[in-house]
Amino acid sequence: MKRPKMTYFESEDILHLAIAEGPEGGSVELSPNITAELDPAGEVIGVEILQASGFLRDAVLDSIQAKLLHLTKAQRE
Repeated sequence: MKRPKMTYFESEDILHLAIAEGPEGGSVELSPNITAELDPAGEVIGVEILQASGFLRDAVLDSIQAKLLHLTKAQRE
């Protein structure tokens, strides 16, 4: 797989990002709603995000707030 493939399952509010092709050999929970999927060699092949709409909303807002804070600080200097 040359490009990651993103799939959103609206009824479950799950976002799945496939990074590479191949069989899943295991997974690691990175946080309560984020799981990294691993191939048999332990390489990341995918990421699954539960309650994705809230996660993305919060991530975007955090990013925007950080940029605004940086811009505001730069304007004061």
